[in-house]
Amino acid sequence: MVKRSFRLVDLTYQLASRPNQVLTLGHFAEKYQTAKSSISEDLAIMKAVLEGQGHGRLQTMTGAAGGVRFEPAMTLDAARKWTDEVCRKLSDPERVLPGGYLYMSDLFGDPEFVFALGRLLATGFARSGAEVVMTIEMKGIPLAYALAYYLHLPVVVVRRDQQIVEGSFVSINYVSGSRRQVQTMSLPRRSLTEGARVLIVDDFMKAGGTLHGMLGLLKEFRAEPAGIAVFVESANAGVRLVKDYVSVARLEGIDEQSGSVRVVPGNLLEQMSDAFVESDRTESE
Repeated sequence: MVKRSFRLVDLTYQLASRPNQVLTLGHFAEKYQTAKSSISEDLAIMKAVLEGQGHGRLQTMTGAAGGVRFEPAMTLDAARKWTDEVCRKLSDPERVLPGGYLYMSDLFGDPEFVFALGRLLATGFARSGAEVVMTIEMKGIPLAYALAYYLHLPVVVVRRDQQIVEGSFVSINYVSGSRRQVQTMSLPRRSLTEGARVLIVDDFMKAGGTLHGMLGLLKEFRAEPAGIAVFVESANAGVRLVKDYVSVARLEGIDEQSGSVRVVPGNLLEQMSDAFVESDRTESE
C-alpha cells in the first residue's frame, strides 16, 4: 500500500494536470494498491485544501464506478487583481501603433499570461455547457487553446482561406465591423458536429463584425452559441453587431499625439461574479 503523503501529492498532480477530466476511483485504487474508501478520504482532504485556498473545485461522482474531477478556477479577488494588472499592461504608451492600434502580440506570445487568461475565462464559462471552443485565425488562437485546455474541450479555427488538406468547407460572407468590407470566413465541414454548443473566443472586438460572422457560420451547422468571450473590446465602436458577450478589458481611448492609452476592466467580472470561487485562506492543522 502506498503511503498517504505520496498519494496526496500524486493525486493532486494527476487531477491538476487533467483539468475537467473525470478519473475513476478504481483507477486510483489500482494505481496505489489501496481501497476506494482510502482514496475517498484522500479526496476529502484535497477538496478542503484546494477549495479553501481558492484553487478550484473538486467534484466527486457517485455510482458503481465513481469518479472525481478537478475544475480549476479563480477567486473573485484574484480575478480582480489579475484584470487590473492586464489593464495596467495594456495602458503602456509604448503599445500605441500608427493608426490608433494597440500592440498585444507580446502578451499572446507569453504562455504564463495566456494560460492565466484561459483560467480566468474558464472560471466564467465552466457551467456554459460548451462542447467546443471556436476562434478565427488571428491572435486569439493561443487564448482559445488555453481556455479549451482548462475546460477539456476541442478547438476549431475559422479560416479566412480554404486549405485543400482539410476537405470541403462551409463558407459565408460577412461585413467587417471596422472596415465595412465584405470578407469571407470558412470552416471545414468535419470540424464541427451539427447541433454542437460552441464557445466563441476573439482577441479584440470593435463593432463585432467578425463575431457576428462566426455566429452566422454556426447557423450553417445548426450549432448554438454557448457564449462569447473577448479579450479587449473597444468602447468607441458605435453600434454593436453582437450583444451577449463578456470582455476582460475595455479600451476607452487612445491619444496618438500624447501616446496615452486608457484601458479599464471589461464586463466579465460584473456579469459572471457568481462563477468565481470563495476562499477562506485558512490552513488545516
